[in-house]
Amino acid sequence: MVTPEDLECLKRIALMGGLNTPVFLKTISLGSELGFSPQTASRRLRSLEQQGFISRTLGTDGQQVTITHGGEDALRQEYCDYYRLFGRQEKSLMLNGTVQSGLGEGAYYMSLQPYADQFQGILGFTPFPGTLNIRLLPGATLQRKRLSSAEWKVVQGFESEGRTFGDVRCLPCFIRDVPCGIIIPGRTHYPEELIEVVAPEGLRKRFSLKDGDEVTIEVTL
Repeated sequence: MVTPEDLECLKRIALMGGLNTPVFLKTISLGSELGFSPQTASRRLRSLEQQGFISRTLGTDGQQVTITHGGEDALRQEYCDYYRLFGRQEKSLMLNGTVQSGLGEGAYYMSLQPYADQFQGILGFTPFPGTLNIRLLPGATLQRKRLSSAEWKVVQGFESEGRTFGDVRCLPCFIRDVPCGIIIPGRTHYPEELIEVVAPEGLRKRFSLKDGDEVTIEVTL
């Protein structure tokens, strides 16, 4: 299990640029920045490597360190926890609904790079190739009308191989502890009781969801 000391070390490497490219560091300088001894800094790095959060290439005068996808996920989880505590406005809207199967088109559209790149910029993650379809419960359908006052973002449409792909409206939200996004394709008419959600991972697998299971979408207005 990742410890607070491991996370602090991981965060320091990320701030040095380790999320994007390998960074060169020495345990003595890393320990000095973190208030650790070089020996403790070395143990922290070994722990992070053993957990799969970083990859390292050792040299005679230091080491090249890169944060892995697992390490990025650990930092993102920490961010989500703090965001839940401090980053949201007081006014949140909870929408309850049940999971239902879609038409399977979400995987195709989420795999299109122009869409994926824009979602990364708006939501902070590249969507999992697929969407979670949710049918709102009767009370939540009335609540959904309040989303008209929310700050929707627009994912711009594009043309590719002679085909035109339309704009998509997107609204950041949460399902449990996972940052997500409600999407509404511009050319699609959605019944008010249906909501389509993108996430950085497959939510059915993450939460062992099946059709008919109830979930709650949290939106900050």
